[in-house]
Parts: sequence; C-alpha cells; structure tokens
Amino acid sequence: MPTILGIESTAHTFGVAVVRNGKVLSNRKKVFTTGEGEGGMIPTEVAKFHFNNKHEIYFEALDKSGIKEEDVDAVAFSQGPGLAPCLLEGMKFTKEIAKKLKIPVVPVNHCVAHLEIGRLTSAIKGTKVPLINPSFKIGVKPDDPVMLYVSGANTQIIAYASGKYRIFGETLDIGVGNFIDTFGRYAGIGFPAGPKIEQLATGGEKYIELPYKVKGMDIALSGILTNLKQKLESQKYQLEDLAYSLQETIFAMLVETAERALAHTGKKELLLGGGVACNSRLQEMCRIMCRERGAKFFAPEKQFLVDNAGMIAYLGETMFKKNLGKEDLDKIDIKPRQRADEVEVSWRN
Repeated sequence: MPTILGIESTAHTFGVAVVRNGKVLSNRKKVFTTGEGEGGMIPTEVAKFHFNNKHEIYFEALDKSGIKEEDVDAVAFSQGPGLAPCLLEGMKFTKEIAKKLKIPVVPVNHCVAHLEIGRLTSAIKGTKVPLINPSFKIGVKPDDPVMLYVSGANTQIIAYASGKYRIFGETLDIGVGNFIDTFGRYAGIGFPAGPKIEQLATGGEKYIELPYKVKGMDIALSGILTNLKQKLESQKYQLEDLAYSLQETIFAMLVETAERALAHTGKKELLLGGGVACNSRLQEMCRIMCRERGAKFFAPEKQFLVDNAGMIAYLGETMFKKNLGKEDLDKIDIKPRQRADEVEVSWRN
C-alpha cells in the first residue's frame, strides 16, 4: 500500500497532496491572484510565488494527512504542459524531496491527471451535480468517458482509444480559461476572472449576439474575444449582459462539440475536467445535453476540477503500482508543451 506525494505547479496554483490506496488524504494549495485593475499572470512572478510558498504547503499537506516524511514511497509531479518557470519550481522542489527522502520520482501529465481523477467521481445523493440517467445507481463511477477538459490554457475533448488518451477536438487558438481571463482583464475585474464573470452573468438580462465558431469538434475563440472587447469599448452594453452572453455562447459551443464527440466515439459518459468546469451554468448545460441523449454525466467536486496536487498524486500512485514513470533523477525534465495524446497509457492495459 504505497504512499505517494503529489506536487502541482503548472500555472497559478502550487499544490501538495498525499494519496494512499486510492484515497486523497490531503490536498493543500495556494493560488496566485491579482486585484481589480491589475494584470494577469506573469510566469516569472508566479514562479516566485511558488518558491515562496512551497515549504508551507508541503508541511501543511503532510500534517493534514497524518503521514510522516519517512512513510512516503514516491513523489509525483506535474511534468507538463504548463508555464515553464512554474513547472521548473515544481520539478526542483520534487527533486529536493526525492533526494532528501531517497525515493523515486514519477513524472505525470497534468491533462491526463485531470481525466484519471474522474475515477473518484460518483453519484452521491444530495450532491449539487446529480447524475442524469435514472438507471444510474448511487456510487457508480465513470468507466470509459469522453472528457470535456476546460482550463486556462487547455480546451480539449479527450477519450481513451487504442492505448492512449486521444484528442478528438480542441481550441484552434486560445484556451477558454485564458479567453475569460483576458476579457476579465480588459474589463478590469482582476485575475482569475472566471468566478467573477459567472457572478456578473447572473445579473445579465439581455442576450447579445456574438460570433459562434465551431468547426467539427474544434472551436475558435480569438475572434469572439475581439468582438467582446469592441462591444465593451463602445459602452453601449452592460458588462453583466456581456458576461451572460459570453457564457451562453461559449458554453453552447463546448457542449455541441462534446455531444458530437460522444456520437463519434459511441461512448455513453461525459466527464468534466479543468477549472472552468466549476461554472454552474456549464454544468447545467452539460446535464441537459446528457439527459437528452441518455448519457451519464460526471462532474468531480471542485477541489479536483481546479488545478490540484491530489490528481497528480492519484495518477502517480496508479503509475507507481504498475512500475511506470520512474526515471533517473538527473534525466527528469519538464515538458511545457506535452500533449495528452503523447502519453502511453500503459497502466490501463
């Protein structure tokens, strides 16, 4: 029964978690933010934030888990994709711990970890995101889902096929999270903008038509962002109405492409992943779509949707048990542009 420490540092979040026997014993983090009127993420500034907070979060995670340092069997870390300065801080801290405790390192793909942690998602009576299919029993977990993965830099539709997680659709330009944050920065509401846009959207009373860019199972967002900026600059529209229209348009695009992927693959389960998936309106639209096509719908709890070390440790344990991912410490490096479909998913064979 191995005990795995996980470290997450791909972007604004520095996290440390402890997993044992498939259970997340602790999942601690600190998130870089800015105030209203300030800019977004500057990678070197975020990396400095990680450096300044890493030891505090590390010992918080150990204390919360009740696990001692000497009981840790391996340390997993986010190898990529992500912001290089941030990834470097996580990797350096990982190697520091590995040398100190004389334990192996398991490099983990951040995107794949979002999908794998979905295995902990199940229907629990009274949860805010119930499963739709009436034949779906309480406690059932996803088996072979299509994942709608929506985070800052990543917007992809991923599903397992022929030994890998294949990307069936994605953004052709920017990720939906970065799209929302960029608009939020332009509107002067600070970083991260997602929760503030969601709150503003609840006050929207008028739908304002925006471009709708779906190409097969891919989407494009940069032209819509330009259109929103122009509308905001014109001062003819309320910010609440623009936020409402943004969500209705972009989320409709995401749900359409996800449904098309379900039809293409023949799969019957949809799993959400990534920080943008915390949005209650996106979850509602996915629920409706799944109900209409008789599919099962899964949305992990918020702590596993946003960037977190729990999913890194969870996948790290899965790989460790299969004797996968352990490499020579001096040869381990970050992979800022690594895609999910580049990873051999040997642990599922």
